[in-house]
Amino acid sequence: MDPRQLFADERLRGMCVYCGVAPDSRDHCPSKVLLDEPLPPNLPVVEACKHCNNSFSLDEQYLACLIEAVTCGSAKVNDTSRLNIKRILEGTPALATRLENSKRLDESGNLIWDVELDRVRRVVLKLARGHIAHELSLPKIEEADTVSFIPLILMSEEQRLAFESPASGSHELWPEIGSRAFIRAAKGLTNHGSEQWNEVQPDRYRYLVGQSDGDFVRFVLSEYLACYVVWH
Repeated sequence: MDPRQLFADERLRGMCVYCGVAPDSRDHCPSKVLLDEPLPPNLPVVEACKHCNNSFSLDEQYLACLIEAVTCGSAKVNDTSRLNIKRILEGTPALATRLENSKRLDESGNLIWDVELDRVRRVVLKLARGHIAHELSLPKIEEADTVSFIPLILMSEEQRLAFESPASGSHELWPEIGSRAFIRAAKGLTNHGSEQWNEVQPDRYRYLVGQSDGDFVRFVLSEYLACYVVWH
């Protein structure tokens, strides 16, 4: 059985996975700006409309540059290490200045960043919609019940264990028949039913999609930002 030849319900296809209108383009999920070159082969692709495909670009650039700035302690071009982030900051000096001006020291002298949370949330929800549509053939146009994100280092040991562990147990549901997750599970590619971490690029991006706790998506950006989205 070839995962490229899906046989999911056709009524769940033929729409932009982000807004539900007729698609007239395709979008990489995860977005290429979140990865390093050379890009991995066979990046997941979802159906999208051109409006959605373009409307997230600035927010995705912001998030990618924010994570690099936070991990490097600076948004100055010469202080960053990722080549694609250097190119973005060089080409958009206003973004570099905006990020650099968003850092400050707290009362204890610790470096903190004033994050534009709405922009991060939009990207996190967009990525979650793309992943769940790609893996489970389930378009999730409605608002999610939970959209959360937190640096891995701020998680407690218990939180980290729960986040990292694929759900298991009798309550786990089989995914949509014909979806990629269904085919993986049917071929016995995981010991946790249909739920497993998919590593898109080592140390840069991985995600997990499942249905044991509602319809959920977990993913990690640059082994720094842990994201969780769920629809009940």
